[in-house]
Amino acid sequence: MRNMRMFKETIEYALNLLFPIHCLHCGTSGALLCPRCIATIPSIPPPICRHCGNPLGRGERCLPCQYLPLRLSGLRVASSYREPLRSTIHALKYEGKRQLGEPLGCLLAQAYQRYGMQSDLIIPVPLHHERLQRRGYNQAQVLATICARQLNIPLVPTLLTRVRTTSTQVQLSAYERRINLQGAFQCQHGSTNTIIRNRRILIIDDVCTTGATLEACAAPLIAAGAKNVWGLVLARPTVTNYTTAT
Repeated sequence: MRNMRMFKETIEYALNLLFPIHCLHCGTSGALLCPRCIATIPSIPPPICRHCGNPLGRGERCLPCQYLPLRLSGLRVASSYREPLRSTIHALKYEGKRQLGEPLGCLLAQAYQRYGMQSDLIIPVPLHHERLQRRGYNQAQVLATICARQLNIPLVPTLLTRVRTTSTQVQLSAYERRINLQGAFQCQHGSTNTIIRNRRILIIDDVCTTGATLEACAAPLIAAGAKNVWGLVLARPTVTNYTTAT
């Protein structure tokens, strides 16, 4: 897999020499996401739910958090899941454009600072090894690497592993998604006392919908003695498919 990744990076470098990079949105040469387009990506305006970061009309907690609250210590979102961020995330995730990790990882770092978050270490949401082999990289790790570097916080990409695949979650409610993901992630063997215990841990991902994946990642970390576990993602679509089932 390492040789294949190096081959892809070499081909990508050669193509960039032959075909100069242009912004995916405005066509300006020099970057896949130019500074001008980055400036059009808005932060989430207040008020927001103090727990999950969803926009609020009033009160301190959104309706989903009143009926099915996340067991995460909290969740924050950098921006809305709309253009130009939506297609940029898609290009990073599915089109092999890992260069986008730089500006998007910086957006995460800016959101971290804007929200006044505090953590001792950063981890990405892991991919199952089969999906990682197919894709060749984990987009969450690409983002987490840049974010951790910007914030000067240790990155521990192997702290969690995904031990099983899960069925598609597109049509599932928030409760069903949590059930679907139970036990999907485990802590690295032997890491409980040396790395996790009494630490403030930040989990990075590109997009969340209901927070079920971050929740499943947090469960083994909390069980292993983490002081708190927060999530930070680039974007979150508007969610209406919630259930009050418990």
